[in-house]
Amino acid sequence: MKKVFTYAFLLFSIVTFSQKDFTGKAVYMSKTTMDMDNFGGRQFSEQQKKQIKERMKSTLEKTFTLNFNKSESLYKENEKLEAPGGGGRGFRFGGLSGGGTKYKNSKDNVALESTEFFGKQFLISDDMSQPKWELGSESKQIGNYTAFKATMLKEVDPADFSNFRRGPRGNNNKDEAKKDSTNKASGEIKKPEKVLVTAWFTPQIPVGSGPGEYWGLPGLILEVSTGRTTILCTEIVINPTEESAISKPTKGKEITREKYNEVVKVKMEEMRERFRGRGGNGRGGRGR
Repeated sequence: MKKVFTYAFLLFSIVTFSQKDFTGKAVYMSKTTMDMDNFGGRQFSEQQKKQIKERMKSTLEKTFTLNFNKSESLYKENEKLEAPGGGGRGFRFGGLSGGGTKYKNSKDNVALESTEFFGKQFLISDDMSQPKWELGSESKQIGNYTAFKATMLKEVDPADFSNFRRGPRGNNNKDEAKKDSTNKASGEIKKPEKVLVTAWFTPQIPVGSGPGEYWGLPGLILEVSTGRTTILCTEIVINPTEESAISKPTKGKEITREKYNEVVKVKMEEMRERFRGRGGNGRGGRGR
């Protein structure tokens, strides 16, 4: 009964809200953790692990801004100044840079992403098929908003290293190797094909937008957890005084998501072969 009352109250809020034309700005913080043991960390001392994590901090902890209206959204990484002596761009996984701009228009079924990959700029067109969310009954408070849970399984992004896993090494884990039928080589880097996505959305802001690639719920997505990454909304401004323009990105070579993933897959295979050639421990020379 309490849940029915909550939904009724939110429905009233939505009707009241939707009678007005509005724009909004949401700030998100993204944080990714890395399992150094499963990512080859066994070759590193604890001190080395600490140093690597510090170098990777600028890549694994980021802030983004989502500007949105009823049908459009633009999601972009916030630029930040590097600390003195911080080493410039930090650890970039051998060439991946990310930091792309994502545009969505649910009315015209247009989704575009402008992003850089190994020094090349791409303009990727995405499929706007409705995501297959499963709505749950759980709710929680995020800031001033009541958020409801939704989940789905999605294909793993081939450029997302946070989901990669290292198989058992040498003869130290024979039992583990037997259990893992997908392990074709000792210490081989693998990634799962699908990952569970858990989102929390609020119908109090009746737009189908969300951070990054996530959208399609009956309310703004305030939090997303997938794999080792969590994206959390830290600030919302409705009808900001300085309204930001929401426009399609135009920079980069035009390519479909399917073709782009093929480009990424080829590059990942090249990196894996290079990794194998070094004995799987990152030794044996530095790349150019």
